[in-house]
Amino acid sequence: MRTYTPKPGEIERNWYVIDATDVVLGRLATHVATLLRGKHKATFAPHVDGGDFVIVINAEKVALTGNKRENKLAYRHSGYPGGLRATPYTELLAKHPERAIEKAVRGMLPKSTLGRQQLGKLKVYAGAAHPHQAQQPKPFEITQVAQQA
Repeated sequence: MRTYTPKPGEIERNWYVIDATDVVLGRLATHVATLLRGKHKATFAPHVDGGDFVIVINAEKVALTGNKRENKLAYRHSGYPGGLRATPYTELLAKHPERAIEKAVRGMLPKSTLGRQQLGKLKVYAGAAHPHQAQQPKPFEITQVAQQA
């Protein structure tokens, strides 16, 4: 029996909207990465972009456990010698909360052109409003154990 490989025309993409309010960042990122890669589908193939579009709203209300909000640093590099910059997550979530979620999800996707293509299907918004109502996104519920704060 031959292995099934989905063709680009056969892939059916859905739109999901996820509310990040009080969801732990890492747990949110794993669910988002799974949806973007298409691992929840029976037609999953690791070399084909068969995932869905994901809209994350309320990125500014995402939760970080322990002291990560104060102690964890987000790194980025300009590409020049000595160009490493570190930003505390308190500052990152205050100024650009979308980048915190994008950074977490990017680390869980393949480091290749396929991963960059899959990351293009992620739309993150700081507030509750998003401009993708025409795509009729379905709400995606993340069930998790409550954290002791």
